[in-house]
Amino acid sequence: MRIVGGKYRGKKLISPDTPGTRPTSDRTRETIFNILLHNPMLGPNALINKAILDVFAGTGALGLEAFSRGASSVTFIENNKAALITLHMNVKAFGLLPSSVLEQDVRDLGYVSKPFDLVFLDPPYQKGLISSALDQLLSHGWLSKKAVIVMEIAKNESFVVPSYLTPITERTVGPAKIIFSRLVENISINHY
Repeated sequence: MRIVGGKYRGKKLISPDTPGTRPTSDRTRETIFNILLHNPMLGPNALINKAILDVFAGTGALGLEAFSRGASSVTFIENNKAALITLHMNVKAFGLLPSSVLEQDVRDLGYVSKPFDLVFLDPPYQKGLISSALDQLLSHGWLSKKAVIVMEIAKNESFVVPSYLTPITERTVGPAKIIFSRLVENISINHY
């Protein structure tokens, strides 16, 4: 597993040796970032100088890819103890602060002072975790008013995009379905 583009292109990422952690493949990440950079409703400024949130971070591959491609900051949320070991090693290898890793369950968040512009949600497949995570992020001020949300689910997993998101596009890559969306305009968000 490696970074596929940007400043750190080719840099290797440590892969987990733990069951239950499924890193986003290089091919899938390449597809995600090509869409972020080239879809007229998203790019080309979807990454540059943006605050990124990588939820269900696992190895941190999505957030680190965004950092390599010009994001100003990346925060990772993960609560799997085994995955956290790998995540901390990858974050350290990129010179990011350990404080960028939040060791907690996304479904039990507090309020945040600065919202995020781009959010990756890549939970374990077939667990139905995205909806509750999105609800928490929205209700606790983690999403900026123009936030882009990228969700990865199993290609055969059923999921209904919440009414507060506008779907932009989706792609199927191998076993994964990637859904790109934005917050609907004029939604009320609590920012503290």
